[in-house]
Amino acid sequence: MSTNTQDQEIDLGKVLSKIKDFFNSFFDGIFDLFLFIKRNIIVIAILFIIGGGVGFYMDRKDSVYEHTIIVRPNFGSTDYLYNQVNLLNAKRKQNDTLFFKAIGLKNIKNFREIEVEPIIDIYSFIQNSPEKFELLKLMAEEGSINTIIENEVTGKNYPFHAVKLITSKETKSENTIVPILKFLNSSDYFEQVKQQQIENIQNKIFTNEVTISQIDSLLNEFIKSVGNNNQKSTNLIYNNENNQLNELIQTKEKLITNQGQLKSSLIEVDSIIKDISTTINIKDSKGLHNKMKLIVPFILIVLFFIFSGLRLFYKKQIQKRELA
Repeated sequence: MSTNTQDQEIDLGKVLSKIKDFFNSFFDGIFDLFLFIKRNIIVIAILFIIGGGVGFYMDRKDSVYEHTIIVRPNFGSTDYLYNQVNLLNAKRKQNDTLFFKAIGLKNIKNFREIEVEPIIDIYSFIQNSPEKFELLKLMAEEGSINTIIENEVTGKNYPFHAVKLITSKETKSENTIVPILKFLNSSDYFEQVKQQQIENIQNKIFTNEVTISQIDSLLNEFIKSVGNNNQKSTNLIYNNENNQLNELIQTKEKLITNQGQLKSSLIEVDSIIKDISTTINIKDSKGLHNKMKLIVPFILIVLFFIFSGLRLFYKKQIQKRELA
């Protein structure tokens, strides 16, 4: 029994001794690293400065800037929008400088890529449209709702889309965004549709104004007749739903609401591809972009440590062989 206890004490002592040796080695290693850095602090500082300078130059040379135009295609021109953007991208790949000069796009050598994608907004998609809601439910029964929402066919039915442009340098709106929007709106067919739509809205506004004026005349005539007969029956207009005057007032309210909607529509349909908002010169920092000023110094210093470690290893191996 005492022998087992002694063996356990010996084993525990070995474990504690190994743990102690491990921590001693660990702290010795840290101290050796500290001494190594202290001895080579000038070299490390030089490598950091050189790496920072090289990385800064690489960041400037390989800069990527994103520009986003939020647009609303009108008159069923979504497919036209996507085709025009695809055409721009194809011309960029072909390096068709004559084409871009013709549409007024400047600094073509900095032009890298252009794409368009829908802004997913399922609520706007089904708003005031029971048919679209039922269609979405039907499609969702056959697959994942997220897959349906992000589907390319569904995506083209969202009201807003993002045209994203990438350049290698900063740009000005008049040199890039304005020419692209002008190109996207250069359709003779949709221009005719736009003019006809604007004319229809203006005619509707005029008709509503005439109708509202006629309703006002009828109401004024009624008020005069009531005043002449000294009858104060105004409340009857609102309390009796079958009263024709009450219907006139409700019709007028609907027309006024409709007038506001129509006037808002005139603002929305003044372009084939309506520019909602634009952001330019957003520097892309995703991935390794704009990070080389930190990455290059880190790589140089790590390589220096590896090289120094290999050199130390080599010296120790030579010493062992000489002693042997």
